[in-house]
Parts: sequence; structure tokens; C-alpha cells
Amino acid sequence: MAPLSANGSGGLASTPIRTISIVAPVRNEGSNVEHFISDLAAQDFPGDMEVLVADGNSDDGSADRLRAAAWAAGLNLRVLENPVGWVSHGLNACIREASGDLIVRLDCHSRYPADYLRRCAELSERTGAWNVGGRLVPTGTTPTERAVACAMDSPFGGIGWTRAANGGPVETDTVTFGAFRPEAFQHAGMFDETLVRNQDDEFNLRLRRAGGQIVLDPDITVMYRPRGSIARVWRQYYEYGLWKVPVMLKHKRVLSVRSVAPLGFVLGTGLLAACIVHVPLARRLLVLQWSIYGAAGFVFAVRSVRARGESLGLVPRVLAAFPAFHLGHGSGQAVGWLRALAQLRR
Repeated sequence: MAPLSANGSGGLASTPIRTISIVAPVRNEGSNVEHFISDLAAQDFPGDMEVLVADGNSDDGSADRLRAAAWAAGLNLRVLENPVGWVSHGLNACIREASGDLIVRLDCHSRYPADYLRRCAELSERTGAWNVGGRLVPTGTTPTERAVACAMDSPFGGIGWTRAANGGPVETDTVTFGAFRPEAFQHAGMFDETLVRNQDDEFNLRLRRAGGQIVLDPDITVMYRPRGSIARVWRQYYEYGLWKVPVMLKHKRVLSVRSVAPLGFVLGTGLLAACIVHVPLARRLLVLQWSIYGAAGFVFAVRSVRARGESLGLVPRVLAAFPAFHLGHGSGQAVGWLRALAQLRR
């Protein structure tokens, strides 16, 4: 992240934000409809707001529940069809119908404070950036959700590094969800509909290459509820790693050293494990690698649990979440590269 200079954004935006279009891909979010609509109804943005939801073949009545809740709350909501069901298709369907001065991507699974839209609009107007957003604050209700939130909230877990943004807005490479100026899509194109995951990172890469700027303000927050089991967390990060490969191949570049670190960890573990029988030193190196990893995980787990005011009884679950992140992501990326090599051979 880079500090935001006075003229780093290319000047103030020329168009004031009087209307906001909220775009949200939805699939089987019936249990989250009430809080999603209540959060939108509580927003203190003074302008007009439209809500565009793309339903990806929900079979739990999400679309009807959204319409009913929005009508009761007095919100202008439209439900669009997303027969493919992928997030990228749903986002593009909504963006094509959006008429706002700012297009804000939201997710039903998260919670938004009442000042979220207003702060995004003010930041966009102040900086002129094509995409603005805030920091992710993981929260949970069950013990496992709270433990995963502690792991996510640690630099060792993957998102704690964004909190280096102290003292105001900073220029960055991506933000959670994002609030976009319409010209971002005019210059950078739409979300890549060949990607199941990582479509946000891929689009933001194209946005920056097209000359746009992405600004993060740590005072803007999104409350995110993590997956409720370690297996689901592992699957989530496996898919992140799997779909990271098509993004890197498309743009012919490694997105960051951080993005390939889990792959290196998985390959190192696998190589040492394969050499144990024939190379005595491999056993010692493998034990050393996992001893260092376990010690670091324990230290960061305790620090995160204490910082969030949680019980130390969550530490074992936090320790389980760390390898779910790292091994899941690394394994997914390994499979992604194997698939790419297989396609190349064909």
C-alpha cells in the first residue's frame, strides 16, 4: 500500500455522487435476507439508492424474501435472473442495469454499518478514484466462526496486513467488494465471466492497468461472517488458490509474492515428505519446517485471541484455521497449475 498524496488520484472527481446503485449476486441467502435489507434501510446516504440483485437459481426462496423485505422497508429493489449462477455473471447483469453515479458491490453474507455508503461516496468524490472501499472486519457467532475470525484478523492468517493503513486513505491494489465509478467499467471492461473465484482481484488489476486508482480507507468497515466449519474454510481457500492460476496465466504475471507463498509451503512439505525414506535429512527438515510453522501459528493465535478479547480456549481452533487457509490455498493452486499443464499438453 502507498500513502495517498494530495494529487495522487488525478484530481477530484468531476461528477458528484447523487445516486448509488447497489449490486449484489445472490444464491440461497434466505437466512441473510433480513439483516441485508435492514442494513440497507438504515444507511444514512442522503441521495437516491437503487438495489439490483442477481439471483443465481436459488431454491430457498431468496428472491421472494428479498422482494418482500425490500417492499416492507420501502427500498427500490429489482431482482434479475442469473441462470449461470456464477458471481461474475450476476455482477455484470446488475452493472448493465445500474444507473447510479456510484456502483457499490455488496454481499448478503456480510454486515454494513449505517455510514458505509455515505463514506464510500465521500471517499470517491474526494479522491476521484475509480474504486474505493474499506477494511474487512471478520466477526462470528459460533466458536468456530469466532476462531476463524481471529485467524483472519492476524497477519499470519492473511488479511491483517491491510491494517497497516493508518492515518487515512491509502492507494492499494484491491479492496473488499468495492464502490466503483461507472467509468471504471467503461475503461477496464466487465468482470471476467470465465472465473468462478478471484474475479475481483482480476478486475482490479485491469482497472489499475487502464490508469485507474483504488483507494482504501481503514475507517470504512465491512463486517464479514466467516465459514462455520474448518472443512468449509479449507474448501473456500482451495477455490481461491485454484482460480488464482487462470488470473496469473491471463495476465502473464505473478500477482504478488504473498499469493504464491502457500504454494511454496505445500510443495516444500510434499517434496520433503516424499524424500523421507531415501534422504534422512529430509525428515529433520520436515520436522523443522512444521515446528517453525506451528510455533509461529501459536504465537499469532494467542496474540489475535487476546487482541479481540476472546477466550484462550479458542486457540486450538485458530491453530486449525491457519493450515486450512495455507494448505487449502496452496493445494488449490497446485491443482490449478497441473490443470494448466495438462491443457498445454493437449
